[in-house]
Amino acid sequence: MPRRRRQHEYGLPAQPPSQRQLRVGEEMRHALAQLLRPGELRDPALHEASVTVTEVRMSPDLRNATAFVMPLAGTKADEIMAGLERSAGFLKARIGRNLGLRYTPNLSFAFDRAFEHAERITHLLADPAVERDLHAPDANADAEDRNGG
Repeated sequence: MPRRRRQHEYGLPAQPPSQRQLRVGEEMRHALAQLLRPGELRDPALHEASVTVTEVRMSPDLRNATAFVMPLAGTKADEIMAGLERSAGFLKARIGRNLGLRYTPNLSFAFDRAFEHAERITHLLADPAVERDLHAPDANADAEDRNGG
């Protein structure tokens, strides 16, 4: 009998995040945002960097957290990501003290590409061919209304 594949093997989440995952992720996002303010960290790449924490995704067992970050205007992204990885242990310890969880999740960082995707979609929607297709059903509906259809 063939082995049944789970949804997560195809890159899809097996199930949506639980209420606890969402709540702990949001608390971690707020704590990270406070710690990543300019001048808070000693790492040279992060000392004066302005970093936005857009989302923190928690694993189902709350042992691992992935923080999606975006440097201001996307400048020096590689340096900042390297600095965040170097500072992960320090940040984990500070978050553990602030949140009071039984286990402090391991932190990993990922560059947030949501802004790039949104910009790409905006450009696609502004394309004349796509815009024409978007407005075509409206013209057909108006013609049917005038003809009594």
